[in-house]
Amino acid sequence: MSKKLLALLAMLLITVGVLAACGGGAEEEEEGETNSEGNTGENESAEASEELSGAIAIDGSSTVFPIMEGLTYQYNQEQPEVEVSLNSSGSGGGFKKSTVGEIDLSNASRPIKDEEKAIAEENGIELKELEIAKDGLSVVVSKENDFIENITIDQLREIFLADNESTKWSDINPEWPEETIKIYSPGHDSGTFDYFNEVILEEKPMKEGENTTLSEDDNTLVTGIESDPYAIGYFGYAYYAANEERLKVLGIDNGDGNPVKPTPETVQDGSYTPLSRPLFTYVNVASLKEKPQVYDFVKFTLENAASAAEEVGYVALPEDKYTSQLEEIKSLAGK
Repeated sequence: MSKKLLALLAMLLITVGVLAACGGGAEEEEEGETNSEGNTGENESAEASEELSGAIAIDGSSTVFPIMEGLTYQYNQEQPEVEVSLNSSGSGGGFKKSTVGEIDLSNASRPIKDEEKAIAEENGIELKELEIAKDGLSVVVSKENDFIENITIDQLREIFLADNESTKWSDINPEWPEETIKIYSPGHDSGTFDYFNEVILEEKPMKEGENTTLSEDDNTLVTGIESDPYAIGYFGYAYYAANEERLKVLGIDNGDGNPVKPTPETVQDGSYTPLSRPLFTYVNVASLKEKPQVYDFVKFTLENAASAAEEVGYVALPEDKYTSQLEEIKSLAGK
């Protein structure tokens, strides 16, 4: 091979090497730019979903408890560093704590009373009411009860009012057994008790004594009623829905001869009267403004309350109701 040919070949090899080197550098540079952009995107995502920490204290209604239990579980998946304590001492028990600033949210199955508002004002506490679902308070008996399917409002008053002397089922209806009626009711701190007392008993005293069991724990009521064919009681619809294999829900005759049983449809359309009712949580406005985790949780609650309510047997509100309340919360928190 001639020297001229060898020189030409050498130059060609050098040129190819230089081009390859340049090409590799360009690829590496391009790859580096891609990685840099990817890292920036990840950082932006991390900033958008910033992890929060701190504590949130919630107490109140046992009726609202199943909804809030589901929400706190879901929220913990998103914000594991936020410690949410959820208790169930009844609507009245929750307001006793929220009106003195001991908790951030107070769940309630009734609106706050004027005297509770006054206590909050005395302590400089502002509570914001948020409606999260609807409930149909359910009157139930044991599956073993084979003599009753429906009941009138007047018959409920005969059974539950303290000034009524009827103590046996046959006293209410001669065709019913001559057996003592066993009453199961939420306790006096329960919003469910307050609601039943208002719309059924018309604020008159309820029977109490050896044949009446009062409990803030709805599961205690479920177990007691299930095991006694002559028992009767009431609680939120979700507890019936969760135990419908063990209990029988009664149709309520509001005086027109057409008994209606609680279902999501009858609660939503208002035909289940007078035992349909709204469910609430009340948030401490100071907590909303000063604790990022509380604002974030309340926002999460309003965004997910519909599905959480339906999952445990309650009735969701129209979407615009949640949206309007969310706007109010943002405004209060200065967002």
